[in-house]
Parts: sequence; structure tokens; C-alpha cells
Amino acid sequence: MGNEIVLDIETQNTFEEVGGFFTDKLKVSIVCAYYYETDTWESYLEHELPALFQRLEKGGRIVGYNSIHFDMPVLNNYYAGDLLKLPQLDLLKHIEKSLGHRIKLDDVAKATLGTQKSGHGLQAVTWWKQGKIDEIREYCLQDVKVTKEVYEFGKKNGYVLFDNRRGERQAVKIDFSEVKVTPTFNMTMGF
Repeated sequence: MGNEIVLDIETQNTFEEVGGFFTDKLKVSIVCAYYYETDTWESYLEHELPALFQRLEKGGRIVGYNSIHFDMPVLNNYYAGDLLKLPQLDLLKHIEKSLGHRIKLDDVAKATLGTQKSGHGLQAVTWWKQGKIDEIREYCLQDVKVTKEVYEFGKKNGYVLFDNRRGERQAVKIDFSEVKVTPTFNMTMGF
């Protein structure tokens, strides 16, 4: 998996608080990432995002769950370029393409891995307001771990699992194989 990066973000506020689906009005509380190249887990608070951006620019494909429609647009609020021009693998996008509708990461993780997320993003916003940074970090890192494990399972087996509305376990065929993409932007941003 080379130098791919699995990441997830948590925010300081919610769509309800900003008056609708406006990713440009959301603020990052923390970003957590797993780096295959170094087998390390890292976290970045809002003021540490320039260090993350340097790693993303130099890394490989970014792997996330709903990352193209949520994580990357929110992070773009802090970035001078467009993070969506970096190589991406949004697991949800691939699952939705195969299945025809969206499903939660928690549902995929429960059926595929027998594990689940430790909470939900709205709880992380509450923790932010309470100053509970360690709880947010732990939750976000666990989300990255679940995303990484779903990714690895899907890449190895060519499918992931979920339970449909009738409680029946179904396989969703996916292709998470790496596609070599050359970035189409200048990597000389002054961070």
C-alpha cells in the first residue's frame, strides 16, 4: 500500500449550527491519519494543519470514508490549493457506485469486520465544546483504524459486507485497487 494515507476529520461545529450543508463554514477540531509508509498514527489540531498538508502533498493516495464530499472540502478551507486534486480513494463513493445508495461506515464495519465505531461525529463536536481533546483524538483515531481495516479487507477480497434493511447480510463488490495518478498542481506551496 506504499505511501497511502488514511485519514478522518472531526469538526468544531455542525451543519445545523452553520445553517445547512456548508462545508466552507465548518471548522476543523482534529485530523487523524495513518501513514502506510512509516506505519505511524498522527493527529493534527487546527493550528497544526500546515504540517498535515506537507505530508499530504508528499504522500500517496488519500483514503477516507465520505472524504471527497466532507473531509477534503472542509480541509480546503485551510489550504491554499485544492486537496481534491491529490489522488483520492473515497470508500463510500466506491460502495455507493456498486450498491446504488450510501451506507454508514459503522454498518460496513459491523458486517465486514465484526467491529464498530466508538461513537459519532456529533459527540465529537460536544467534546470539542467541553475541551475534551483527548476524547476527540481517541474517537477520530478509532475511525481511521476502522476505515483502514475496511479498506484493507475490500482491497484484499474485492467486496465488503453490510446488513440490508431486512437484516440480511449482503456483499458489495468493490475495487479499491490503487490507480497511479500524477498530481496536477504545483507542489511548492510555502508551508
